[in-house]
Amino acid sequence: MMADFDVVVIGSGPGGYVTAIRASQLGMKTAIVERAELGGICLNWGCIPTKALLKSGEVYETLDHLADYGLSVEKRGFDFDKVVQRSRKVSAQLNQGVAFLMKKHKIEVIAGTAKLEKGDPAPKVVVALNGGGSRTVQAKHVILATGARARTIPAIGLEPDGERVWTYREALVPKAAPKNLIVIGSGAIGIEFASFFRALGSEVTVIEALPRILPVEDEEVSKAAHKAFEKRGIKFRVGASVKKLTKTASGVSIDIEAGGKPETLTGDVAIVAIGIVGNVEDLGIEALGVKVDRTHVVTDQHGGTGVPGLYAIGDVAGPPWLAHKASHEGVHCIEHIAGLKPSNLTSPIPGCTYSNPQVASVGLTEAQAKEQGLEVKVGRFPFRVNGKAIASGETEGFVKTVFDAKTGALIGAHMIGAEVTEMIQGYVLAMTLEATEAELHATVYPHPTMSEAMHESALDAFGQVLHI
Repeated sequence: MMADFDVVVIGSGPGGYVTAIRASQLGMKTAIVERAELGGICLNWGCIPTKALLKSGEVYETLDHLADYGLSVEKRGFDFDKVVQRSRKVSAQLNQGVAFLMKKHKIEVIAGTAKLEKGDPAPKVVVALNGGGSRTVQAKHVILATGARARTIPAIGLEPDGERVWTYREALVPKAAPKNLIVIGSGAIGIEFASFFRALGSEVTVIEALPRILPVEDEEVSKAAHKAFEKRGIKFRVGASVKKLTKTASGVSIDIEAGGKPETLTGDVAIVAIGIVGNVEDLGIEALGVKVDRTHVVTDQHGGTGVPGLYAIGDVAGPPWLAHKASHEGVHCIEHIAGLKPSNLTSPIPGCTYSNPQVASVGLTEAQAKEQGLEVKVGRFPFRVNGKAIASGETEGFVKTVFDAKTGALIGAHMIGAEVTEMIQGYVLAMTLEATEAELHATVYPHPTMSEAMHESALDAFGQVLHI
């Protein structure tokens, strides 16, 4: 059977649309199938609109501290509907940008829901078109980039209803900021929403089943974040398991158990942020022989599923569930298909939490490095003695670096503070280039900048710190 396309990508999130663009750049006739908005969850209901909300919260919170800068304002206030509408406009702008990129690169967009059937040289893609009817296309290669959605547990009441129980999607378009909010889960999504709503005055309590918040982060950063968020008025229940959520006449009631003791929390609204599950249902992949492990497609190092011509990338292919990881995997996958030497799939992947203060990291934590039997050298440098941080009134937090003591290689970096999500890329590049302490020590950092703390942390690991 003649192929209609060289490549069909299913899903247009940051993994899917970037993969399609790279395929087009490589001369492949490409189509992308999308059942909802171009840009996927990230651009429309995730990464981007949450950052717009968080910026509004950050600016509003800053107004509380104008006197520290010798400034004043007569009256502080906000229009919640306009805050939400601004975030929607930001998403709409980027959605239109993806549409432009599809047109620019001559990528055909098929609006509908895809299902796979046996085909040659790759599975056939049968699309139930959004406008009615269906269309079947054959490609030489099919790439699944269907993403993931919020994990829910209906059996104990952790299921969104759009009114009192939200996932990230409902939390992006509420009618008003709840007076009393309970967030279940203290990963990046939960903490970001806790940070935003607290900035606008909501009373916020975060429940975390593990012993500490932001559990994937280095323990020192986790402890510092806990302290910083509590200072802003966020309350925490750590080591607490949720037994049941019950909707009440006025909101929600949540039964938890912490330290063997039962407790009941009440609030107006609960946000469920307990992880995500891959979008693998109704794709027909099991009938093709694709292996699925805990809602994620099992792949090889190039995204191959074991089924000829079928690949999977991004959230549907497993952790880390990050947009930039999905894009990176997609480029690697399509370059492998094209017969090129693909970009390094094992490149270090940074993680960022856009709360106030921000948290960013890459590589191994100190504990992980020691668990692997590595001898480490650890450096730290606080922003409270950094000139730019002091001038900016942003002295909270620190930079921590982890080195292999034997080779001097940078193997991990962890930060908490203002704009550390922008700074972490310096360490990501260093790790990608396999930098050692020698290169980091010899690098000239501009003054005055908060990035100087990155230099000082690397110096501190080897007993050469200059400003403390």
